[in-house]
Amino acid sequence: MEIKTIQIKLQDRSWEQISLVNDNGMVVTFMEFGGIITEIIVPDRDGKKENVVLAYKDPEQYLTNPGYLGALIGRVAGRVQGAAFEIEDKVYHLDANEGDNNLHGGETGFHHVLWNIDTFVRDSELGAKLTYRSKAGEEGFPGNLDVEVTYTVNNNNQFVIDYRYVSDQKTPVTLTNHTYFNLSGAAKHTIHNQELKIDSNCFLELDNQLIPTGRLIEVEDTSFDFRKLSRLDRGFHYDYFQNKVANGGYDHYFLFNDEKHGSAVMRDESSGRILIVETNQPGVVMYTSNNLPEGLELTEGKTDKYFGVCLETQGSPASLHHANLPSILCEAGEKMHKQTTFTFEIEKH
Repeated sequence: MEIKTIQIKLQDRSWEQISLVNDNGMVVTFMEFGGIITEIIVPDRDGKKENVVLAYKDPEQYLTNPGYLGALIGRVAGRVQGAAFEIEDKVYHLDANEGDNNLHGGETGFHHVLWNIDTFVRDSELGAKLTYRSKAGEEGFPGNLDVEVTYTVNNNNQFVIDYRYVSDQKTPVTLTNHTYFNLSGAAKHTIHNQELKIDSNCFLELDNQLIPTGRLIEVEDTSFDFRKLSRLDRGFHYDYFQNKVANGGYDHYFLFNDEKHGSAVMRDESSGRILIVETNQPGVVMYTSNNLPEGLELTEGKTDKYFGVCLETQGSPASLHHANLPSILCEAGEKMHKQTTFTFEIEKH
């Protein structure tokens, strides 16, 4: 096992890029800026090791990062309707950075934070602890929020993200990671033929602004039924109105059947790679890069529609306006812990 660190130098600033390498040669690389994941290198069925996440070719792109590639997202992942919410009869107004709404915590959300990093090596795992204090009023959110995110890689080819946080005032929090997966390796193919299974019987309806209406729709007899492994492109050209509002794909919150142990499986037949996602988050946003800005230079080619899929395990910000969803409110002094594990396996011939 090994931890490698290099300095990324830009015109007016620099930051560290850290690689976590296990005994099998699996590599997870991230930056202290935004906690951004730029590489997850795992083998295919023939032993060829390739990057299975999207990353910009030029690090300067991360200063704006319009697609939120690989980033830690917070305080609140997703869209907050009207960039406002109410707690105990007091209305809080947030940065409206996407039309009238707040997206992914605002313009200077956690994806633009320079995190403090402490690395560690243990018997069969290694990792890094990322810490940050989000001060009261930052982006309009109440309370001083202390956040600790730990990235761990072990010798079972698992990448674990632990989110721990505590606030001195009642405040909404739901953190996630916005990595785009493409299991073909080096983004050789789009995700059309890659398959996904989600342990979910229902998803949240979206309006034309991609804001959840609060209505839960059963997946049965729709293009959102991923209870068995199904190709991702089943909804790309489907006439279903929910695929249409997402620009011909998915950008939807699936509520797990077990809110304390959710799971999803992604499979790429061409490479034999399998990704298993397990979490204690209540749901997952599945986003198939339908609105990813096109033509941005990546380490492998240029961005295009359906180039990757995000599996954003999280609570839903819609719970701030709809009481039928699991709450994302964190009480003052309440110590919260959420975890998501990404396990990489190989399917033999």
